[in-house]
Amino acid sequence: QVQLVESGGGLVQAGGSLRLSCAASGRTFSSVVMGWFRQAPGKEREFVGGIVWNSGYAYYADSVKGRFTISRDNAKNTIYLQMNSLKPEDTALYYCAAGNAYYIGSDTKRFGSWGQGTQVTVSS
Repeated sequence: QVQLVESGGGLVQAGGSLRLSCAASGRTFSSVVMGWFRQAPGKEREFVGGIVWNSGYAYYADSVKGRFTISRDNAKNTIYLQMNSLKPEDTALYYCAAGNAYYIGSDTKRFGSWGQGTQVTVSS
């Protein structure tokens, strides 16, 4: 099992930036990809993007492409979500997830470990 802890959330004005972190521990060698998801009140969990640990290849949802960037620090077993040009509709609880197969996408069942989430609130 992989343990994941997100941090970096907060309140920011529209147009601002935040950087989220997700630190992994435990059986990290079993993780091939990491994903970021978000969930707003009353809505389903939404795929944001993901990254492959060894290559650094990242893939994004259309809604965040060009504004969000995912990176990783293999030495620290940590991934980051740099969020720029934030909009009120980006307000959500943001989760990171770990998967042990080469899959980056919206199917949450393909990710076996999840963090508790960090809240991002964007004011207009």
